[in-house]
Amino acid sequence: MNREDAAYCNLCQEAFVHKGVSSLAGSEDRDVRARGGRASRLVPMLPFDEAAARNVRMSQLLFLLLLAAFFGVGGIIGKAYGSFGLGLSLALVLYAILAATAYFSGSSIVLSIHDAREADPSRHRQLLNVVEEMRIASGLPMPRVYVMETQGMNAFAAGRKPEEAMIAVTAGLIEHLTREELQGVIGHEMAHIKSRDTLYNVCAAVLVGAIALLSDMFLRNSFFFRGRGRGQERGGGRGNVAFLLLGIVFALLAPAAARLLQMSISRQREYHADAASAGFTRNPLGLAGALEKISRAGAYVPGENRGTQHLFTVNPLREFTARSSALLSTHPPTELRIQRLRAMAGGNA
Repeated sequence: MNREDAAYCNLCQEAFVHKGVSSLAGSEDRDVRARGGRASRLVPMLPFDEAAARNVRMSQLLFLLLLAAFFGVGGIIGKAYGSFGLGLSLALVLYAILAATAYFSGSSIVLSIHDAREADPSRHRQLLNVVEEMRIASGLPMPRVYVMETQGMNAFAAGRKPEEAMIAVTAGLIEHLTREELQGVIGHEMAHIKSRDTLYNVCAAVLVGAIALLSDMFLRNSFFFRGRGRGQERGGGRGNVAFLLLGIVFALLAPAAARLLQMSISRQREYHADAASAGFTRNPLGLAGALEKISRAGAYVPGENRGTQHLFTVNPLREFTARSSALLSTHPPTELRIQRLRAMAGGNA
């Protein structure tokens, strides 16, 4: 539940107008508007589980839109060459190949890209103890723990299900965070595992990559059913020309649109994981302090790239501020995340 004195809802990120103020809200709003400000509105306090469920439903909707966009592109491109069904079939085969590779090998590939090595029980005892504590708090199996040897401060979680999950953190994170701050970061990653965000992230990344590949294949005019489309033009006249033009438009716009949808999924689930971490640790200020240190010291990691940037606690390639475009952000602004966490702890903490 949200604290009575909280300034923001844990997950919906709306500002509260508390009891005792709402009775005068109309007159206060008029005064604010008269001064050129922005009027407040009454926002109900949502229970944590309800707010979390709403975020998950939103992510599922965005993912379904991504899936529909992928098969829509395949079908339209297929129709441009005379066979809607064949276009869908090619899209399905392409997705199956990429999804199988990501599902069975995705985690090991990501670990390899970022040069993550399994944690040494003698060197990383505190890290393993903190992971064990957060594992108990979240009710999950113990994940495998990895360390990236860099002074950048960041972490990510991977794994298609909780029983096969893994968490990787940087050496800089271990060195510079207090135990409470490290608990906040690990709790954040455990929340991603518990909510199956790791599986969502893999599926979304596969869809985005497949849409880009499918569009590129079309624009390069290399579909294997091109000849069939030409043969059918005799019976269908030039009706396919419109679909050909539509296919070109979709092929140009679909990769960017898919990327925007993927970023929307990522932003929704970052807020959810922040709030869940505060629930696991009972200390929102731990994660808030960690985010402050990360923003000052830098979140860079080995092998950082656009394909995996959405997996990390903080984006390693770009810092998002309140002025950053929401559509182009994989993460909410770090300063806003800190503000929400402090609000959960009582506003002025």
